[in-house]
Amino acid sequence: MTSSSAFQQTLKAGSKSYAYFSLPEAAKQFGSVDRLPFSLKVLLENLLRNLDGDTVTEEDIQALVDWQKNQRSDREIAFRPARVLMQDFTGVPGVVDLASMRAAVSELGDDPQKINPLSPVDLVIDHSVMVDSFAKDSAFKDNVDLETQRNQERYQFLRWGQQAFDNFRVVPPGTGICHQVNLEYLGQTVWSQEVDGQTLAYPDTLVGTDSHTTMINGLGVLGWGVGGIEAEAAMLGQPISMLIPEVVGFKLKGKLKEGITATDLVLTVTQQLRSRGVVGKFVEFYGEGLADLPLADRATIANMAPEYGATCGFFPVDEQTLDYLRLTGRDEEVIARVEAYCKAQGMWHTRGDEPLFSDTLELDLDQVEPSLAGPKRPQDRVTLSQVKSTFQGLLDLQVAKEPEESELESEGGGHAAVGGDLAAGEVEYQDEQGQTHLLKHGAVVIAAITSCTNTSNPSVLMAAGLVAKKAVEKGLVRQPWVKSSLAPGSKVVTDYLAAAGLNTYLDELGFHLVGYGCTTCIGNSGPLPEAIEEAIHKGDLTVGSVLSGNRNFEGRIHPSIKTNWLASPPLVVAYALAGNLQMDITSEPLGQDQQGQPVYLKDIWPSNAEIAKAVEGVKTQMFRKEYGEVFEGDASWQNLQVPQDKTYTWPESTYIQHPPFFQGMQRTPSAVEDVKGAGVLALLGDSVTTDHISPAGSIKPSSPAGRYLQDKGVEPRDFNSYGSRRGNHEVMMRGTFANVRIRNEMLDGVEGGETRHYPSGEQMAIYDAAMRYAEDGKPLVVIAGKEYGTGSSRDWAAKGTRLLGVRAVIAESFERIHRSNLVGMGVLPLQFAEGVSRKTLQLTGEESFNISGLNQLKPQQNVEVILTRPDGSSESFQTLCRIDTGNELEYYRHGGILHYVLRKMIGAA
Repeated sequence: MTSSSAFQQTLKAGSKSYAYFSLPEAAKQFGSVDRLPFSLKVLLENLLRNLDGDTVTEEDIQALVDWQKNQRSDREIAFRPARVLMQDFTGVPGVVDLASMRAAVSELGDDPQKINPLSPVDLVIDHSVMVDSFAKDSAFKDNVDLETQRNQERYQFLRWGQQAFDNFRVVPPGTGICHQVNLEYLGQTVWSQEVDGQTLAYPDTLVGTDSHTTMINGLGVLGWGVGGIEAEAAMLGQPISMLIPEVVGFKLKGKLKEGITATDLVLTVTQQLRSRGVVGKFVEFYGEGLADLPLADRATIANMAPEYGATCGFFPVDEQTLDYLRLTGRDEEVIARVEAYCKAQGMWHTRGDEPLFSDTLELDLDQVEPSLAGPKRPQDRVTLSQVKSTFQGLLDLQVAKEPEESELESEGGGHAAVGGDLAAGEVEYQDEQGQTHLLKHGAVVIAAITSCTNTSNPSVLMAAGLVAKKAVEKGLVRQPWVKSSLAPGSKVVTDYLAAAGLNTYLDELGFHLVGYGCTTCIGNSGPLPEAIEEAIHKGDLTVGSVLSGNRNFEGRIHPSIKTNWLASPPLVVAYALAGNLQMDITSEPLGQDQQGQPVYLKDIWPSNAEIAKAVEGVKTQMFRKEYGEVFEGDASWQNLQVPQDKTYTWPESTYIQHPPFFQGMQRTPSAVEDVKGAGVLALLGDSVTTDHISPAGSIKPSSPAGRYLQDKGVEPRDFNSYGSRRGNHEVMMRGTFANVRIRNEMLDGVEGGETRHYPSGEQMAIYDAAMRYAEDGKPLVVIAGKEYGTGSSRDWAAKGTRLLGVRAVIAESFERIHRSNLVGMGVLPLQFAEGVSRKTLQLTGEESFNISGLNQLKPQQNVEVILTRPDGSSESFQTLCRIDTGNELEYYRHGGILHYVLRKMIGAA
């Protein structure tokens, strides 16, 4: 076998020399790689560098080179990312798992310090701040104080992890969103490391515990989101097993027209790619349009790869990449290394490059129109002029519900009133100042500039500030029922808004800084004012949120808001002024100026030249200042008291609990048991998201999780969110399938986490039914439609499924990350054969299921499932085993990926 050292060369960049593994040198043995997509060149280098004859073979490298013949391959390869990125919602359970793995190793009589990250890990605390306080100068301080108070136990635990584990850094709260910190600071494009006395250069690659890790692909860094359990395995030295992907080329031509934003572009790209079908594939952007596409716009497009379904949306390295690295304060040494390395490796993009692709599509940038996406999926793009008619169509579909007499009575002080001379769909309410307002169908009750997708992009942030400035100058005001907020992804954003003098105008319209982190987009929108909430429920109003985010799934933004619309930051400001989705803001006035004349959107929309002039004020020193002490944190972070033990001592806590995953674990795995007589826990439709399976937002007091917390003495006002309690399996298993908008087809017309228990036929919470089945020793299955598990890379969607006793999920198709997570937790994903579904089988949920031969499974084999109906009749149907690779099969046989890794680290696997 050829050694990887045979391909090692030396590279001079600036004043430094680097060793590297040369693709041109490898081409002499394996064949030309000139037409290989840039993203696959990164994978090829990864294989070349890790060639060991075991996990990576010459046949793997040859298969990747030969991909050019057919632009596809069924070869399984082992990918080793350079680093791992975490956010705190997924990071806390990740550190909990590492701590419990140490405990398990100790119980097995081995050294617990064998459990340590082997790859660099950065955890950014960015998902915990909530918008409790808004539209006032003290909002930021109020929210940070509440965040610290609510999350002290979690933060103490993360501080413990920071000092207990090697290769593990934590970016404290109040700094920014992990993806923006990654883009502006952590990402290097080309990494360097001291190995055996020499400096080695290689592509920066990563996986992250958030699906929007893909944002870094805008910087030419190959990375994507994985579940927390897969990320933990990667940080513990386990390669990521994957099939060589298909790569879809997306050609960009022309330039964006006047008045079109990067958000309009990304919503168009998302719709186009989702329609084409790119799940499990790489998307790589190319074409003449790249030359004029700023890196921040590229990052905006790359960010939303999960929304268009791709593993990643990759942009190759070029001059725009170097310009951005320089702007954001990277060392000249890094910039020189990136340029020299990429040019030496054939990874530098030049105009006219046409790699081979599995499929191609294109977009003329000058055809992009102003757009929103809604009401509940990111790919459902609606042109701005059609929002009014689209919303009206939703109302027309709804069956009018007359409020019962008892519903009209005030419960909390008489804030809202329905009836009298008011039309249906209108409710009067009084605000805190005693002023009376009319809330209607279509009211925009949340307008949030939030989320990594757009707040990393200076052009759309400056555009929002300029819209605010022009609106204030014309005397326009935010409508009083709109909860407005500004939550940037890094402190640099407020620096440049202040330098441009635009922050004061945003403040005047109620877009005060509420925190640096992922707020409304993740469901941390906080409570609506009590009078607004009451009015919505009393009038059964269909209201909306408008946010500059990437996710608008049902029940995610706020449980009382049925329609959610993704929009650019300047359009978020415009809708806060308009106050209702039943307005066509392209033709109807947003309000009146001081002279009583109508003011239209076009009157306050900035020109491209105005935006460009404002963006010129974004300076390198802003980045250097804000990232100079990025790991330090404020006094409250520094003063946290943490234990010094290397093995965690589990305290009494409703945030952090010792999970049961490794309890009673043996050094060798038992045989996988067949599934016999499994009942149906839930019968679900298409596009069930990880938010439906494991919500991140608010906890209802009447839910199983709410009841558990109250039994532990926690008041509802202190519940925090599901996301913040992911370190407590007792909360999270009770929250599995608990989204208020999930629909179980075993029940008619019921929303929320309910099911029907058999044979009793009783309706009850899914958690309660699962526990009753567990008492009877009955295994469970979940049945679903297409695109099961779409959305966030949420490991608790798989962990909770496992803890509820679900042995298999049978669906028409799976989204990539959730399928992987199910396997990683020892849950079997089975895909209905073509033409077979819950509908063709006429399933009701009363059936039982047998699945045999599980100890002899092979990847992607056909698996027969036998169902027995209530009348005793049986029939079989075919499914495809969606354990896709040999490595995944090993994880499944061990009971999960972490069980496998643990046994391997102590020499038992």
